[in-house]
Amino acid sequence: MIRIGIMGYGNLGRGVENAIRHNPDTELAAVFTRRDPASLKIATENVPVVSAAKAAEWKDRIDVLILCGGSATDLPKMTPEYAALFNVVDSFDTHARIPEHFRNVDEASKKAGKISVISIGWDPGLFSLNRVLGDAILPGSRNYTFWGKGVSQGHSDAIRRIPGVKNAKQYTIPVEKAIEEIRAGKTPELTAREKHTRECFVVLKDGADPKAVETAIKTMPNYFADYDTTVHFISDEEFKKNHSGMAHGGFVLTSGRTGKDDENGHVIEYRLKLDSNPEFTSSALLCYARAAFRLNQKGESGCRTILDIPAALLSPKSHEELISTLL
Repeated sequence: MIRIGIMGYGNLGRGVENAIRHNPDTELAAVFTRRDPASLKIATENVPVVSAAKAAEWKDRIDVLILCGGSATDLPKMTPEYAALFNVVDSFDTHARIPEHFRNVDEASKKAGKISVISIGWDPGLFSLNRVLGDAILPGSRNYTFWGKGVSQGHSDAIRRIPGVKNAKQYTIPVEKAIEEIRAGKTPELTAREKHTRECFVVLKDGADPKAVETAIKTMPNYFADYDTTVHFISDEEFKKNHSGMAHGGFVLTSGRTGKDDENGHVIEYRLKLDSNPEFTSSALLCYARAAFRLNQKGESGCRTILDIPAALLSPKSHEELISTLL
């Protein structure tokens, strides 16, 4: 049994807990929280809820710690910190900062003799893998990624960190005209603004300045500054009624050509349609926790990404089962 610890019990943490129930080679050892542990009720019986401040005391009782914090402020600090103690997996999704995050986590993991796997989910994550496959199979091809329509957890979390914001959801919406052009075999040059729009629904705290909040959202680098962004201020009631879901999805399309004179065109399309973004991401985190455990059992250390890990390490099935039933 692989002993799993969960750091943080929000949408992702609850999703990991549910995923463990579907993976009989894993078990939940503990849930760590920055809240008062006595105030937290988890779904799994007889599993302790522990203060995050006491995580180090569990160093020898957990095989992999899955970090369920946000990318804006939590994971840049949290992942290197816990990588010095545990094998860890995170879902860091700020693309522009992944190289820096990798270096920080790699250093901490190597010093500790542990394995860390960063930026796991579907983008970055499964979409990253499909971009690499398309680029390798069709050299010189054009690669396009579209997200949505759906709720971005990372972007929603970033809005909630703005002073004056009580609650928020952000929807990423693909520009359909751009997708259809690529499916038709065209290879347009597209800016971020031409590929997606962003729509935000925000509940303000009492006394908050809506203009200041809207400006903070629309000018936020790496999240909103490069997109046409619409901000709606709504009530708690409307938020609960119309914006409680967590659906998402998207496409990776690669358009390329082969043949002596590039006479044959090819379009590779990979699509995800998710009823629950956090539950799907949590399931990905758990299977990469399995891989992290196996790599560390073989004596490996340092940081890995989805691009570095063989698919066979993700599955509870034996190699013989995999090649006879799924290959």
